[in-house]
Amino acid sequence: MRLAIVADWLPTYGGAEHVLAALHGIWPDAPIHTTIARRSALGPMEHANLRTDPLLQTMFRILGRHQILLPWMPRALERMEIEGYDVVLSSSHAVGKGVIPSPRSVHLCYCHTPMRYAWEMEEEYLADFHIRGPLRWLVRRELKKLRRWDLSTAKRVDHFIANSTETQQRIQRTYGRSSVVIHPPVDDRFFETNFSPSLPVRQAGTFHFPPSTYFLALGRLVPYKRFDLLIDLANRLGLPLKIAGTGSDLKRLQRLAGPTVEFLGFVQESDVPKLYARSECLLFPQMEDAGIVSLEAQASGVPVLAYGKGGVCDVVSDGETGILVKEQTVESFIAGIERFRKKSWDRSIIRKNAERFRLSVFQEKMKAEVEKAVEKFGTKSML
Repeated sequence: MRLAIVADWLPTYGGAEHVLAALHGIWPDAPIHTTIARRSALGPMEHANLRTDPLLQTMFRILGRHQILLPWMPRALERMEIEGYDVVLSSSHAVGKGVIPSPRSVHLCYCHTPMRYAWEMEEEYLADFHIRGPLRWLVRRELKKLRRWDLSTAKRVDHFIANSTETQQRIQRTYGRSSVVIHPPVDDRFFETNFSPSLPVRQAGTFHFPPSTYFLALGRLVPYKRFDLLIDLANRLGLPLKIAGTGSDLKRLQRLAGPTVEFLGFVQESDVPKLYARSECLLFPQMEDAGIVSLEAQASGVPVLAYGKGGVCDVVSDGETGILVKEQTVESFIAGIERFRKKSWDRSIIRKNAERFRLSVFQEKMKAEVEKAVEKFGTKSML
């Protein structure tokens, strides 16, 4: 079966790129078509058969920021030569699904989300990138064009795969299309860390923390992920909090942080599993489409205290593998901490929950879904 993979852009190795690497592991010989790429940042895909848009790739090397190139990306996707393939598999949270495959190809889209900054998070993204004045008006106009284009490209997809129930609902709401859910994979290395069997019950109403104890948060440091909420939480309770990651919001967060908050900056991939396993709990205050971080923590045997919205609701069992709070407020998280400390957590049960999302499980589901789509749509060429 001749298969091509399409991605939005590849300047870093984040959550969407982890999924792409898993797809590359299934079909290592499949070319990966994308707008721009930084090979040195792509880990296991550094030596993959990457095919970028020549003009945008040149501009990316000069400018160093892919966000500036977004207005030109739809046209770049549409002019990609995706001919001679039985299957085109796009991994998309933005423009990737807009590729125009051959009429003879089956197009499956693994959708991380409909374009959030075009549909539901415009204000948050304008704030994240500090876009003000006349430029703000210009960006809004471009986003309006992008919405129209994005809506039209849904018709180019034969079959949608969503990364969570939240995304499945958003695909239905935005595009009027049904989809199946296959959650993103957890790499095997997170299941290989050692941990003590359980976390003890703490005395209710007290917030004394042993010196070796810490709570963990990690991700891209941007406003919508609400690390500021966690810093407020740590400041009020004297909570030992380690924050791993980099981003545009770092300086503001550092100004807010009290003495119990430690910023770790960029953490090497090889060090992340131990960082999880040695923590008391992962704090997850944001609303995410899938919440792969919460799965990695559980695979490391660590309970999750999360805002109970979005994809995290699919993967965290309240009271068994974590705590889900109803409001995105410091008060709600303080109540969550109190509830967390009244329980004894069985780390083996927490890890067992994550077993359902192992890399091998994801890859088997994806292969089966591609085969079903090929059977359903007749492959248009090979059957």
